Amino acid sequence: MGSGRWWPGLVVIAAVVVVASCASQGKEHLLVSRIAFGSCADQNDPQHIWDAIVKFDPQVFIWLGDNIYGDNKRPFNVFGKERTIGPWKNARMFVPSPKQEMELRYKKAKTKHGYSRLREKTKVIGTWDDHDYGLNDAGKEFDGKITNQGLLLDFLDEPQDSPRRVIQMDNLSTVVESYQENSPWLQYYRRKQDGVYASYTFGPVGRQIKVILLDTRYHRDPLLSDGTILGNSQWTWLEKELNGPASAITIIGSSIQVISNLSATTGPFISSEAWGRFPMERNRLFKLIADSKRDGVFFMSGDVHFGEITRYDCATGYPLYDITSSGLTRSVEEEVPPPLHFLVRLVAQWTPTTMRVMDPNCRFSSCAYGQPNFGAIEIDWNATPVTLKIEVRDIDGLPVAGIKMPLLELKAGSVPAATVETGKYRRHCSLESTLPWLVRYRLAILLFSAVAIFLLALIAFASAALSLSRRWLRKSKLD
Repeated sequence: MGSGRWWPGLVVIAAVVVVASCASQGKEHLLVSRIAFGSCADQNDPQHIWDAIVKFDPQVFIWLGDNIYGDNKRPFNVFGKERTIGPWKNARMFVPSPKQEMELRYKKAKTKHGYSRLREKTKVIGTWDDHDYGLNDAGKEFDGKITNQGLLLDFLDEPQDSPRRVIQMDNLSTVVESYQENSPWLQYYRRKQDGVYASYTFGPVGRQIKVILLDTRYHRDPLLSDGTILGNSQWTWLEKELNGPASAITIIGSSIQVISNLSATTGPFISSEAWGRFPMERNRLFKLIADSKRDGVFFMSGDVHFGEITRYDCATGYPLYDITSSGLTRSVEEEVPPPLHFLVRLVAQWTPTTMRVMDPNCRFSSCAYGQPNFGAIEIDWNATPVTLKIEVRDIDGLPVAGIKMPLLELKAGSVPAATVETGKYRRHCSLESTLPWLVRYRLAILLFSAVAIFLLALIAFASAALSLSRRWLRKSKLD
């Protein structure tokens, strides 16, 4: 078969790619001043929050994971054939869904009226977390990740020639009728990216915003291993991205929290995934940012079903912020009856945190927000200096927590280098795991104390009731 027969097909492909690239670049060079983001949207829940997001009128919307809930939760069973909790547990609490069911759930999410309105006018990008990856708390061991990668990219309207996609050879053959088995072009199209990490650059030179979306699932080692989150190939890619051309702002999107590590203070009752549970990986991330000398970096994250803003001052020579928005429908207060909402807020108030940004303008005194929310970023490019406003907003679009600062504050050397002496405490610098144990575990101590007092009161009440019953019986006999 003549080797020249596949050249016309390649010319067609090249022309299509060039035209699409030019159109995409034209859009991405427009000035961006409003970005919205969110996570944790159950496709079966009402999603009224899209009205507030559409009203905010973002030019870009960023999904941070749990874009659907694709796995299935079993009932809490201590006894029986399938025991999902307790010392005799023999079955997983969550099980994955087949491909067909995942497709139906994505379709349901994608056709929500409010989200459809957003897609008509806003560029949508995103990454995944565990529930749209396919299984709660799963990492690299999950065998459904290759199939589900394609489903997520379909949901995001990812171009078919994207390096994030698996190229199906039968589809390619309809464009190029014939090609040699050892053709370098064929080998190129066979390659794919393991994971959904990606980067985007928006805006004109001098006012560019770089968005780096991480994949914290595809390569992640088991929890408690202190292994890797990103894997070697993604680390190499991230280093290249951070050392690439400068941008005024660099947003790093992570499905799990980067700065906060509340599991260190809420255990053993409440456990959440975070970079803080992989200390070596988090230190590597901070060092990579510092070594890159890149200004204007901050994080956005999801996963935990509440919103907050955290800050770390001991990494780069300027404060590193992490704005957590979670979730669009799933939130801690939505998971308990309304009369118990005050308990959720009390727990948030009493949970020790060294990193949360406390501000009198927060909706609640804890500066954590446990109702449906989304993240909103606004950049005033015309201000002198340029100002950055980042907020967590409620279902009506009203701010519940936020920060506003000149962009110059996110510049190396804008604050003195911060360090922590051994045994000393410094807010926004000391890790939660280094707190004195009485402070670190005060939530557990309070809970155990409350349970102990309740049990003692119950025993005292039962004892008093028994004593009164005996007296009454004796009196009845005497009478």
